[in-house]
Amino acid sequence: MLKIKEVRIWIALCRETRQIVSFFIGDGSMESCKRLWRKLPYGYLKCNSFSDLWRSYNCLPPQTHKKVGKETGETAHVVNNTIRQRFSRMVRKCLSFSKKEYMLNLHFKLFAYHCNLECIS
Repeated sequence: MLKIKEVRIWIALCRETRQIVSFFIGDGSMESCKRLWRKLPYGYLKCNSFSDLWRSYNCLPPQTHKKVGKETGETAHVVNNTIRQRFSRMVRKCLSFSKKEYMLNLHFKLFAYHCNLECIS
């Protein structure tokens, strides 16, 4: 029996503009979280950030990062607006996306570009 490799898309959004600042496609490990953090533009490294209570976020600096529950609404925009409404292909039950990580990366890069254009206008 084949083991299915789980892939997660890590997204960093700007709180004011709701634009996708950076993303990383990997697993759910702390190493993936660190790789997303290293991809952020320098100006965003000192900004306040919020995440859910997932333990992979423990690697982020506690001076600027705050782990919050779902009831605060600080992380709702990432899941509700960005993923479910605009990128619904990723949450369907059928496999409607490429199994190749390279193609998934290109597809999400195109999605992020169009999503950011919508935020500007």
